Amino acid sequence: MKKSNKSFKQAFAELEKLTQDLEQNDALDLEKGVVLFEQGMELAQICKNHLSEIENTIITIQNKYSKNHEKS
Repeated sequence: MKKSNKSFKQAFAELEKLTQDLEQNDALDLEKGVVLFEQGMELAQICKNHLSEIENTIITIQNKYSKNHEKS
């Protein structure tokens, strides 16, 4: 998957809308459903990647300050 320029907020909003569309459309054609499912998986992966980056940043910050605190 190529790197996305979508922010977490954008990807999450699109994923929410796509999910609502899928839930509300009982007459959805199977092929269209598969395409929407794939789009949803891509959006979910974008969100997961953003969350992983933020988690790593938080861990780095915690480590930085816990090491500084131990030296004091």
